[in-house]
Amino acid sequence: MTTNRTFTMIKPDAVADGHTGAIIQLIEAAGFRIVAIKKTQLSADRAGQFYAVHQERPFYGDLCQYMSSGAIVPMILEKENAVADFRALIGATNPEQAAEGTIRKKFAKSVQANAIHGSDSDENAAIEGSFFFADLEKF
Repeated sequence: MTTNRTFTMIKPDAVADGHTGAIIQLIEAAGFRIVAIKKTQLSADRAGQFYAVHQERPFYGDLCQYMSSGAIVPMILEKENAVADFRALIGATNPEQAAEGTIRKKFAKSVQANAIHGSDSDENAAIEGSFFFADLEKF
């Protein structure tokens, strides 16, 4: 089932480097409406819960450490064809392979410090959004 919502989070590197506002401007300019937004910081344990799907992968520990290293800005976004359109807006995970004009091409430092997360499916968007936001926080 295709929905019109997706989940994203601006990662610690981009927040620390002061790119939050510029990234949000790009998101809104691309026609996304922000349904929910907050600034928070994950504990290593909470980052581990969010990324539990990667628990068996060799990068899991480093990922959890990185994602708990500073503030993040999670958001739920709304737009027709939200997941696919947002994935196109953020670009490839590896910023060297990301298309010109994408968020990762503009702001990412590396594969891990790639500035922004974007859900890869409607199902994961719902799960990830609910991880950070209660129903009463979604407008």
